[in-house]
Amino acid sequence: MNKKNRIEISIDQKKLTAFEGQTILEVADAYGIEIPTLCSHPDLTIKASCRVCCVEILGKEAFAPACSTKVENGMEIITLSPDLRRAREINLELIFAQHCQKCPDCIWQFNCQLLNLARKFEIRINKFTDRKIAYPTYQFGPAITFDSSKCIDCRNCVEVCEKQNVKFLEVKERGHLFQVVPSRSEERDCIYCGQCVVHCPVGALEAVGEFEEVEKPLWEQGKTVVFQFAPSVRSSIGEEFGLPYGTVVTEKLTAALRKLGADRVFDVGVGADFTTVEEAKELLERLESQKNLPMFTSCCPAWVRYVEFFHPELIPNLTTTRSPHIILGGLIKTYWAEKESVDPEKIVVVSIMPCTAKKYEIKREELKINGLRPVDHVLTTRELAYLLIKHKIDLKTIPPEPPDYPLGSSSGAGLIYGASGGVMESALRTAFEKLTGRKLPRIEFEEVRGLQEVKKASIKIGQHQLSLAVVNGTGNAETIINQLKSNPREYDYIEVMACFGGCIGGGGQPVPTNAKIRRARAKALYQADAAKEIRQAHKNPEVVEAYQKYLTTKEKISQVCLTKFFPKEKEN
Repeated sequence: MNKKNRIEISIDQKKLTAFEGQTILEVADAYGIEIPTLCSHPDLTIKASCRVCCVEILGKEAFAPACSTKVENGMEIITLSPDLRRAREINLELIFAQHCQKCPDCIWQFNCQLLNLARKFEIRINKFTDRKIAYPTYQFGPAITFDSSKCIDCRNCVEVCEKQNVKFLEVKERGHLFQVVPSRSEERDCIYCGQCVVHCPVGALEAVGEFEEVEKPLWEQGKTVVFQFAPSVRSSIGEEFGLPYGTVVTEKLTAALRKLGADRVFDVGVGADFTTVEEAKELLERLESQKNLPMFTSCCPAWVRYVEFFHPELIPNLTTTRSPHIILGGLIKTYWAEKESVDPEKIVVVSIMPCTAKKYEIKREELKINGLRPVDHVLTTRELAYLLIKHKIDLKTIPPEPPDYPLGSSSGAGLIYGASGGVMESALRTAFEKLTGRKLPRIEFEEVRGLQEVKKASIKIGQHQLSLAVVNGTGNAETIINQLKSNPREYDYIEVMACFGGCIGGGGQPVPTNAKIRRARAKALYQADAAKEIRQAHKNPEVVEAYQKYLTTKEKISQVCLTKFFPKEKEN
């Protein structure tokens, strides 16, 4: 957009300045003027399929969708009139005719845009017969369900799946109608990233629920229930309770989990510190041996599945270090259990994650320790919010409480795992001192920060001039993968997160999630890092103590902190 081409328009008789190329909806959003929307999402192309955002333009007979109509100089726009209201009511009634109402069992019932619009316009949501009542529900692995009877054919999920270069969801003709379905091609499979979920406006796609499995041990005698929450959750879950985007609620979240019934609450940021120490160690070993370079991060299970299914030739390049919540879960059932004299078989570990793919990750057999899974259940950020609201626990008003010792206080490096570039920056903070023996001259590696789709940097550590790349979105990873085909040594270290912006934009995060919201969540994590006294993983006293008292041998480190990956066949 050329900001030199200013034009004048009016919206509801308010004279406004706009720029050529902007849509009516973009201008309205910029000035805080509310126009109802449903299918529109700033991450995706404009489809104008729901027609809920239609407006009147003086001099034109037909209503125009605000999301796709470009502004023109002198344009006079009306966003609400009796005729517009009636048109929106009809559109919403027709949309409900292709969206089976299952509101009482839907975790979106407290934050559903479609339901909110129905209430606002006082429509009869059951005026027309549900034409999709016989449509099937699909389940993709242990991670995602797709109730196609709720689908309103906006095709956001299809577009974002294609943007991820997964192309698992596709449109199939069904008589005179079209239907979104999973691909039957042996070359296409779900990676469980959940971007379809956060881009669906009506809750047709959702994480596989584990509410009963999580609630049961909370009241069961003889069980020790341990909750652990991911770095990014602290800067996003507050949104579900009316707090501003990017509000950090670490201690309020801890208090809420205790009130829910948790026996202990730990911080996955500590697990991130362990991941950092092991990943930095592995990076230095690979640089020394010049084998299996470039090294890719592996803490994102959707990215790992993408590699295992679409690019198994890259498996040797994945770091063998386990993801933070898996390491911490393993330490809870070994180190902490031994320390507290608790039977590991009586411990139930629940991870609160920004991610739907974590539900898949915890089922991987190779992660078991002494026959036990490190993590028993995963709740997404949205699911935990639903559970807290159900139990009348208000995150906004609950008095704060600190997480438990000895696995509840992370370094600043552990917190920034939630933002794209955070894993790499954390590893660099540790790798520098491990390699050079000198104090880090600057703690921040600004070069790898930001929400750009692909970031590149060159940083010198000791005698090594490292070529780095940071990617969010598996579709964007293809750019780097194609570069490696022509030049395998173009990079030394590459971070890939499947979700846009990293974990702060994960498939399990609150909706809406867009670039503006992702920036606020990431900014909050970097501010939390800056406020920490200890900002390097290897200097966290809880990490140092665990290595001194438990992770004392290669066998124990391998058992708790390392893993393997394998080529995968189609599962869905």
